[in-house]
Amino acid sequence: MTALEGVKVICLGQFYMAPYATMLMARLGADVVKIEAPEGDPYRRLPTVDDEGMSVQFQFMNAGKRTVRLDLKHPAGQEVLRSLVRESDVLVQNLSPGAMERFGMGYEQLSQVNPRLIMASGTGFGSFGPYAGEPAMDLTVQARTAVMSTTGFDDGPPVRTGPSVVDIMAGTHMVAGVTAALYQRTVTGRGQHVEVALQDSVIPALTSNIAGLLNSGGTIPERTGNRHGGLAVVPYNAFRASDGWITLLAPTQAHWGRLCELIGDPDLGDERFADMAGRCANDVEVDALIERWTQQRPKDDLVKVLQAARIPCAPVVTLPELLEDPHVRERGIIRRMTDERGEWTTLGSPILLSDSPIVEPVRAGGLGEHTDEVLTSLLGMSADEVGKLREDGVL
Repeated sequence: MTALEGVKVICLGQFYMAPYATMLMARLGADVVKIEAPEGDPYRRLPTVDDEGMSVQFQFMNAGKRTVRLDLKHPAGQEVLRSLVRESDVLVQNLSPGAMERFGMGYEQLSQVNPRLIMASGTGFGSFGPYAGEPAMDLTVQARTAVMSTTGFDDGPPVRTGPSVVDIMAGTHMVAGVTAALYQRTVTGRGQHVEVALQDSVIPALTSNIAGLLNSGGTIPERTGNRHGGLAVVPYNAFRASDGWITLLAPTQAHWGRLCELIGDPDLGDERFADMAGRCANDVEVDALIERWTQQRPKDDLVKVLQAARIPCAPVVTLPELLEDPHVRERGIIRRMTDERGEWTTLGSPILLSDSPIVEPVRAGGLGEHTDEVLTSLLGMSADEVGKLREDGVL
């Protein structure tokens, strides 16, 4: 059986946070119903469309879910959602702060409908604190949470991270909270409210940066480029190769000794570099000596000799190289799928369980594609009842 087999999940989310969390749940076997407003998820309309006109981002985040088109501003639409809640285990939402309460469907109200319901709410800054209720997106949370201030080089402007790390980290935390609540429910029989804030989810990733700041009394630069966030490990950087770039680090004295032996440059034996504190104090000189060696060799050759010496390293891979990487292909995290409509691409699952197969994704549905199926199979509505709701503009 799959890990979440039989678990019924409602996704009332858009963009990345809730859709990613519920995508993971779908891969783990949950039956996920994505509910969209009449105009659909904004990410359906992004210009990065596939051959069928659906945005690639939407396909990545929503493949494997059933889609229902429902107007929650309509009282009858709210009643349909309450009916779905009665039949569901989990509701995941990251609508604008206060939206569920304005619909009369905050956790307190929905737990009256279904005491076993686990409701997971994702917001930018949580339900309390000075910023509670402030609208937030990945970019704005990166700005508010010092992610941008710590990304880039000291002599340049703050930079957002390339990936949408805030949304994805928060979605992952949300899955952890939901699965913990599901486990607790097996003991108590009651559901609960799971709260995940984007800011809370990303701050732990700043541990090295915060440690360096506190240890230095605030004197180290916030942006350290490719160097260690706390400037506490040297070497720790990206170095130019003859055909690109490579990263390497020497986190222990043993690593440093093997690196010096491999490079064979007597200048690395300078007594200033004898211990980590000395190397950190002279990082520019250390990095220059290492790059004098790396820039003469191709990055793949460097990886081979460094790995043979048990020194942590990796080539700097481009996006096209990543998509063709044999390891990425074999792990299946990027899935190239084929069905009766042709080839398409989506995400696999980063969570692998030894005794629970991952559910193979199917294409994300068109807007409202599964509305009739969900309402008739889960709620037992007749075709006439569904038709009336459609006539009234609820569906």
